[in-house]
Amino acid sequence: MRLDKLLANMGYGSRKEVKQLLKQKAVTVDGEVVKDSSIHVDPEKQNVSVFDERVQYTEYIYLMMNKPPGVISATEDLYDETVIDLLDTMSQHFKPFPVGRLDKDTEGLLLITNDGVLAHNLLSPKKHVPKTYYAKISGIVTDEDIIAFKQGVELDDGYMTKPGELKILHSGPESEIELTIQEGKFHQVKRMFEARDKKVTYLKRLTMGNLHLDEKLELGEYRPLTNDELSALKK
Repeated sequence: MRLDKLLANMGYGSRKEVKQLLKQKAVTVDGEVVKDSSIHVDPEKQNVSVFDERVQYTEYIYLMMNKPPGVISATEDLYDETVIDLLDTMSQHFKPFPVGRLDKDTEGLLLITNDGVLAHNLLSPKKHVPKTYYAKISGIVTDEDIIAFKQGVELDDGYMTKPGELKILHSGPESEIELTIQEGKFHQVKRMFEARDKKVTYLKRLTMGNLHLDEKLELGEYRPLTNDELSALKK
């Protein structure tokens, strides 16, 4: 990889700004000052440093966010704050994107990455990746709803959902449930309950595949996935 491309990719500025670093003798390769930005380096085998700080090369980033309400799952928007806006400048430099979408008012687990292959595998209908949600429901959720969800329910546009696993945590005027589905249709959880004459008043995603929301993350906070989490997610 060209030295200027490596440094630009790792957030050290544009290629023009990287050349300025070289002029300042701020860049070394294996301890030797380098002035030629076009030389090729192997960041995994060679020690590339800027101001004596080693450049840690990373191609992909994998972030777990506890998405807050009021923020949209998009890379950019003219009107609303996006989940990418919540990231630090270095993370934004990798041009990551949210894997799937959570509604603007929905909270919880959101994976943000620049790994397109992983994102495709998690979102592909053929992969049947399960997602579990916690929700508060206006209305009494019953065993009949469990049976209906297990069979699949017809949405307002005539689409028949795949079977969902509904668990009742509390049944009352405001019920609490967990629902696991293998699809991601527009407003699907809300529409499934609307098909049963009930209304979702609060929605939070807990899991996506083998990835579980870190409950230590406050709303709007994020952290890199651990190696174990990433390995489990790729299985």
